[in-house]
Amino acid sequence: MGAAPTAQQLPARARRYLSRGDAELIYNPFHTSTWRVTVPDGPWLYLKAGPPGRHPSLADECDRLLWLATQGAAVPEVVDMGAGERIEWMVTVALPGLAAAAAEHRGRPERTVPVLAEGLRAFHEIDASDCPFDWTVKTALAHVQERVASNNIDPAGFHREHRHLSPREALAQLRATAQPEDDLVVTHGDYCFPNVMIAGVRVVGVLDVGEVGLSHRWRDLAVGTWSTTWNVGPGYEDLFLDAYGIEWDLDRAAFYRLLYDLES
Repeated sequence: MGAAPTAQQLPARARRYLSRGDAELIYNPFHTSTWRVTVPDGPWLYLKAGPPGRHPSLADECDRLLWLATQGAAVPEVVDMGAGERIEWMVTVALPGLAAAAAEHRGRPERTVPVLAEGLRAFHEIDASDCPFDWTVKTALAHVQERVASNNIDPAGFHREHRHLSPREALAQLRATAQPEDDLVVTHGDYCFPNVMIAGVRVVGVLDVGEVGLSHRWRDLAVGTWSTTWNVGPGYEDLFLDAYGIEWDLDRAAFYRLLYDLES
């Protein structure tokens, strides 16, 4: 599947952004590399690069960033992007605040968890009537089926709850537990602590929106609550749901958590 691209492998146009300031590689554990460029006379920039054709692609993310901006959502501004046979890349402007995963926020879960929940509720208030990105159950299941058929799912990446399943068993379970969709909203798709920016006591932006799509709100609630346990320990999922203003739906939570492990 290939390693994450290095700076030397970037197209010349993309490399020029790295020369605008102090460039630091801050993320490249899988197939995507992200650099933070501290620009001395302007806003910080982020350059993300990876192989084309993966899900979600940077082209997918760019399309969603541009659409979300038209809806008034607080997302990074797209400065530039490009795509070739081996690498696609995108440059965005840094958002204010710190990620919820920063020690400052994780160390105060009683404050941070409600802020995250309220931020998700606000995101779900985006007008869904003309959302061009579909991630309803039918679409999601077709996507997972394609990934399973092409042997493109590594079960080693499953969370603990699903590690006893093979990809085909997981797909069968997903189909058997598919939930009706009577409450469609614009969902983030990966609403977790590292992807939410907080300043003070409010969410000021979201990152990594390549999987944004029309789906049931529990797609995000399942992952958002899960993320509280990953980041601040057990005991805070109820606080998240209370702050959002919804009661547990255990069947939907289980379905969308399994989908999360299979979709990318």
